[in-house]
Amino acid sequence: FRLDSALVGALIGRGGSKIKELEDSSGSRIKVIKGTCEAEVKIFGSTSAQNKAKMLIDDAITKSGQNYVRGWTEKAYPVPFQQHFGTNSAGKTLDMIKPENNPKKAVINWASLRENKAKYEAMKWADLPPIAKNFYKESSRTASMSQEEVELWRKENNNIICDDLKEGEKRCIPNPVCKFEDVFEHYPDILANIRKVGFQKPTPIQSQAWPIILQGIDLIGIAQTGTGKTLAYLMPGFIHLTSQPISKDQRRGPGMLVLAPTRELALQVKAECLKYAYKGIKSICIYGGGDRKGQIDVVTKGVDIVIATPGRLNDLQMNNFINLKSITYLANEADRMLDMGFEPQIMKILIDVRPDRQTVMTSATWPDGVRRLAKSYLKNPMIVYVGTLDLA
Repeated sequence: FRLDSALVGALIGRGGSKIKELEDSSGSRIKVIKGTCEAEVKIFGSTSAQNKAKMLIDDAITKSGQNYVRGWTEKAYPVPFQQHFGTNSAGKTLDMIKPENNPKKAVINWASLRENKAKYEAMKWADLPPIAKNFYKESSRTASMSQEEVELWRKENNNIICDDLKEGEKRCIPNPVCKFEDVFEHYPDILANIRKVGFQKPTPIQSQAWPIILQGIDLIGIAQTGTGKTLAYLMPGFIHLTSQPISKDQRRGPGMLVLAPTRELALQVKAECLKYAYKGIKSICIYGGGDRKGQIDVVTKGVDIVIATPGRLNDLQMNNFINLKSITYLANEADRMLDMGFEPQIMKILIDVRPDRQTVMTSATWPDGVRRLAKSYLKNPMIVYVGTLDLA
């Protein structure tokens, strides 16, 4: 097929990185013959490999902000022109080009585009390993709590409020856990680390978030800074990573991603990972201003948890230094994310993260922008907020 010359750069990528990625993903060989206005693209391989390569190229072009590939998808035609004649000041007849008054509009087949997108998505994620999410084993003490006891616990612990945001039939909100043993009884290493630090009981956000997250349900956790939100998603993340049906060697990349808006917050999360080290899990902190080469070296050697600011992660993602398809557990420290303008970077990151992942979003505030962000990339979440939801 033929491709507009302006789109060739998006297909080839920096130093040929994109076209190599497309060849590796599709199992085909792609040759681009450049021309003045158009380039000819030849795809070699089996029929299925060629079809997959075409879909991947279409997706790459779409991501670059362009909207057509000539000879393959819908054509975007220029405005038709008619030839007219006029005269210059000396009376000489001149050809004049004038647009038609009623140019024909290109017809976009939206149904076909949606169908192609669905086929591409299915093909993109077809070879991923299965994912396990539900690891919760409710203790007899938690299960035996009456509704009155549950409501009293929530009220006395800074007025914990819970809701199921799933449309249609609602699910039962799990009872809160009053003691660490109620949730981590079957994970003695985690219990030992908690006791070593000296905590007496779960914080309000932890007591209600842990039973939800460990059931594999997406969660929005809203609580003030310093109330234990990081451990609310970190401990279940440890269990999630080490309980998958495949080994970390088969995973071929990190399994958990934590997005943080600032270097300082990212480093705090990294410190928590080290403090509560669990079963040899390796983590790395990726942020702008740090040693980029050193970060790349660690990532390419293999880690389990990536804690990153969106800008630097985008850099490593676009240059193929990190594989995000292996991520099955995503946590987003949403505080200040939107204020700092990171929404476009987050959306780019999520393009390469499998859609059936488990996602946890925490924040100290709950403005309209954060609500919109949560709605766009969490699936049927529950929400837990401590204190009041009227947080600016």
